[in-house]
Amino acid sequence: MLQHLFKLIWNKKGTHSLLIIEILASFLVLFGVLSLIVFNVRNFLQPIGFEYEQVWNLDLASNQDTVEVSGKLANVMQRIRSYKEVETATRTSSNTPFSANQIGNSITYNKVTVGGDFYYTDQDFSKTLDLPLTKGRWYSEGDRVAKFIPIVINKKMEDKLFLNETSLNKVIKIDDKSSFKVVGVVDNFKAKGEFMSNNPALFEMIAKDDSWNTNVLIKTKRGTDANFEAKLVKDIAIMLPGWGIEVSYLKESRLNRHNLTLVPVIIFLIVSGFLLTNVALGLFGVLNLNIARRKNEIGLRRAMGATEARVTIQFLGEIWVIATFSLIIGLLFAVQFPLMNVFDLDSGIYITSIFASIAVIYIIVTLCAWLPSKQASRIHPAVALHEE
Repeated sequence: MLQHLFKLIWNKKGTHSLLIIEILASFLVLFGVLSLIVFNVRNFLQPIGFEYEQVWNLDLASNQDTVEVSGKLANVMQRIRSYKEVETATRTSSNTPFSANQIGNSITYNKVTVGGDFYYTDQDFSKTLDLPLTKGRWYSEGDRVAKFIPIVINKKMEDKLFLNETSLNKVIKIDDKSSFKVVGVVDNFKAKGEFMSNNPALFEMIAKDDSWNTNVLIKTKRGTDANFEAKLVKDIAIMLPGWGIEVSYLKESRLNRHNLTLVPVIIFLIVSGFLLTNVALGLFGVLNLNIARRKNEIGLRRAMGATEARVTIQFLGEIWVIATFSLIIGLLFAVQFPLMNVFDLDSGIYITSIFASIAVIYIIVTLCAWLPSKQASRIHPAVALHEE
């Protein structure tokens, strides 16, 4: 049966070559789209790791002011924490949650080097974002006099950097002048939102004389409205004349990040849907044309005793063989992604996408071939032979 199908397809190789190319292109596009979807869905299912509902981001820009910047920032922090509407506030680097900024670096321990996101924060960062620790503690003001720079890492960084060792109290030497000491570990910290992968992260305590990291995260009490925002901006503008002051809500920033992630996915889905529709219409048209041209063959088979089911299976088998041939060519390209670790993604994402793409292609070709195949199987042998 299979050999017969191959022979039939080979005899019409000119007609089927276009179908093979269309199915191959559909598979590759579908594989790319599904890889993107599987990647985002897997990330979305992992917890973000912190709370953001009541948190505001105060972005301060010193502009041309270079005099006693660290002292002025300390006064501003003291003033912010004094408001009754504020629960906690923390200084942090510009790569605040859901922002477009990113600070990356690498760290080495026992010849193992891991790259990750670096965050420069003070002692109130975990309280402001309700970021729980799984081991150890968050750094405190008392750590400023310690011999080593206190850091907190996330679980991902711990697993990659320390492998099977415990990370707490480990000293990581950066150079002859500075060394880090791990004082705590947090679980997930997906600063760019639910669709971000849980990358290795490191939190380093801001130096007392630091004048570069001028963002402030403010956790407000429930019910705090825009009147407090106006009062906050006015008071700080008096304290920091000439500085730029901008307030944003993490809740709104999170929605912006979601849109940035979802828009390309939607665009690729539209392109993929358009291509699959074209393939489906092409299959339907080719099969209808084949049936019209092969009425004598179908009539002869029916006259020799072939049942409707066998005729239907023959036409479905032809399109399944064509689809299989296209998918084998497509798999030669697709399997390179997990084998070569393209884009540094987990191979499970690519493998899931490959199987899902194969399933979708077979479902589409079967649905498109089902109606023409059933029509072919119902041709009466007498009618077909009479027309011949």
